[in-house]
Amino acid sequence: MTPKLTVFGEVLWDVLPDARLAGGAPMNVAVHLQRYGMDVSFISRVGRDELGAELLAFMAEQGLSTRWVQTGETHLTGIAKANVSDSTEVTYKILHPVAWDYIRFDHAAAQCVAASDFFVYGTLASRDRTSRDTLLRYLASTRVPHGCVPIFDVNLRPPHYTREQVTELLAFARIVKMNEHELREVSGWLAPFENERQAMAVLVDRFGLDMLVLTCGAEGAMVLTAGGEYHRHSGFTVDVSDTIGSGDAFLGAFLYRFATGHPLPASLEFACAAGASVASKKGALPAFTETDIHALIHMRQQVVAH
Repeated sequence: MTPKLTVFGEVLWDVLPDARLAGGAPMNVAVHLQRYGMDVSFISRVGRDELGAELLAFMAEQGLSTRWVQTGETHLTGIAKANVSDSTEVTYKILHPVAWDYIRFDHAAAQCVAASDFFVYGTLASRDRTSRDTLLRYLASTRVPHGCVPIFDVNLRPPHYTREQVTELLAFARIVKMNEHELREVSGWLAPFENERQAMAVLVDRFGLDMLVLTCGAEGAMVLTAGGEYHRHSGFTVDVSDTIGSGDAFLGAFLYRFATGHPLPASLEFACAAGASVASKKGALPAFTETDIHALIHMRQQVVAH
């Protein structure tokens, strides 16, 4: 049976100097999972405006159901202005407040979350009370005997978070994905550490995580489990166009492989290749296939062999 995943959070337009692209980390992850043929539900909110209609149309074109994407009357669809002057470290100015700050709780959506195998959420969509309270109620619904796994994609966007907020969301998680900058900040709130692996262990132990996945940009990624299983992949060398959405591509690919029973090292390699593939192209959701990913893996293996 195909695993079921529900993703909660923002959907918006990334405004670049020369383009406007559909985005939002949760939506990107959901689209990647959909492209891999997973059973995906996406919970969000857009405004009843032209930009909202265009986002709904985009998601439908990607095959992603908009059943749980609400349409609000009082707030505009989200926009984030992307600064790509440094192609390896994109920064954002995110409009506030917008429609996805007002995601309302829905009992039927809560049943969808509870019936899922995995529930993916992040930090940004909980910056205001309405969406935060809704997210916390959905997270509470994961605590049922069947065992929906909450997955926290930390994805810190200053100034839209607080230490207390991130800590509260970590307390619900069983799997966490973050980048090396986020690891240093969050683990630094709790205890001193000498290296990344030690910092990962601090968070796994403090929050009772099953697993922490760490992305390290061009340096690849690591994973550490509660049982002490540790793997590192050194990544793939590509010509970077921009890094918009590369972490989302990584997470979607990792969850796809992990949820379908692949070992952690293989899941990590596949995810690193997916992230590199997106970084080599413009925007968060460029066209690429599993064949492209496997070709990149095969090419790297040949280089390593020689």
